[in-house]
Amino acid sequence: MASQPRMGDIQDLEKGARVATNILQQRANDVRANVVNWKSYLQGQMISNEVFNFISNFDNAKPEERSNLINANPMQFVGIFRNLIDKIAKDQTLQYILTMLDDSLQEDPSRVDIFKEYAKKRKESVWQPFFHLLDRSDMFIVHQSSCIVAKIACWSKELMEKKSLQSYLIWLKERLKEPVNEYHSTVARCLQMMLRVDAYRVVFVDVDGISVITSVLLGHEKIGFQIVYQLCFCLWCLSFNSALVEKMNKMNLIPVLADIVSSTQREKVTRIILAVFRNMLEKPEDRTVITEYALSMVRCKVVKQLELLEARKWEDPDLEEDIKWISTRLESSVQDLSSFDEYVSEVRSGNLEWSPVHRTDRFWRENASRLNDKNYELLKILVRLLETSRDPLVLAVAAHDIGEYVRHYPRGKHLIEQLGAKQLVMQYLTHTDPNVRYEALLAVQKLMVHNWEYLGKKLTDDGQQPRSLGLVSS
Repeated sequence: MASQPRMGDIQDLEKGARVATNILQQRANDVRANVVNWKSYLQGQMISNEVFNFISNFDNAKPEERSNLINANPMQFVGIFRNLIDKIAKDQTLQYILTMLDDSLQEDPSRVDIFKEYAKKRKESVWQPFFHLLDRSDMFIVHQSSCIVAKIACWSKELMEKKSLQSYLIWLKERLKEPVNEYHSTVARCLQMMLRVDAYRVVFVDVDGISVITSVLLGHEKIGFQIVYQLCFCLWCLSFNSALVEKMNKMNLIPVLADIVSSTQREKVTRIILAVFRNMLEKPEDRTVITEYALSMVRCKVVKQLELLEARKWEDPDLEEDIKWISTRLESSVQDLSSFDEYVSEVRSGNLEWSPVHRTDRFWRENASRLNDKNYELLKILVRLLETSRDPLVLAVAAHDIGEYVRHYPRGKHLIEQLGAKQLVMQYLTHTDPNVRYEALLAVQKLMVHNWEYLGKKLTDDGQQPRSLGLVSS
């Protein structure tokens, strides 16, 4: 069973929620101040006498009176609200209906199960009326509906079924990808609620949710500390699942979080990111994953940042404990690391630089063949970096490593050609950066030299004399 978040952070979540949904709540207060003329809907035959009598009483009732009305006939309560949502088209009235419904769920979260029971009896979808509203043009209606969906999904005794869950999580994910707007924090709040449920975490990762959170956090200076905190809280929830935490750095997450820690002045943001780091070093069952994470944190200068944080005074004892725990774990990990472990971590991170291993002949003599491990994982990453990176440093190092691989493992040349690395390296012979051109030229020469050595050996074996083929130059 997956571990669960600490109570202190759960309370922080609820406290943060009041801030996060501030825009929605402010507008909800404005909506509550409106007066709906229910009689006009009755006279226009848009609602029945039954609906008119119930909603008129419900609208003007105090919380205890509303509770009596619901308890007297729970199915009527759900049926009337669903009827109103289906039939009322006017934005202002629909805003009011959704706000009333949201208030009633806040008063008693167990009421979400009445909606489930109502839908089950009629073999209807409990989600469809609200999903339909997610396409409206009025943003208050859209996000109030989204909040109701999240409450029903999280507060119900029964989990949201997978198909509807996928649709809703994809919808939330797509809203996060939109340019920053006043409802971003409400979207993040819904995600915070959903990812408290472990089964929902798995589906969120399956729909590529981590990469979206990471991409949003890349622009953390523009989105504000509150949304940064909320999204990091989502990552923290995910990190309690040992299977999911092993996938969390596939999207280059550690460098992004390390950058936020180094720049933030907000204690709550620092605390939640360090809590994520701790889980990444504690929860994976695969020890190689922990090693990879530790190396990535070291390379991102987390150790230095921890030293700076340790010198400060903190009100939160959990934060102080996490700083000490992570520092100790990273120091221990660094002592146990081999140069190849370091190389693997660097390549997987995609942030190549001229660390000592790249220029060491002994490293390549001993480890070139190990780039074939795990179905040529490291080679494929190097090729992908040559295809996609725009960073001259990354391109230069990747070209150099391809050359060193074939120099020390000649049998790998055919594979390099199959992967398309030879053509990629050759196209950088005319790169604007002189270092990229230089490393590309050296790599091409190493590829050609081994081609000549292979051909020369073959001709000699056949009793022929090899002739000089020369080297390609730019």
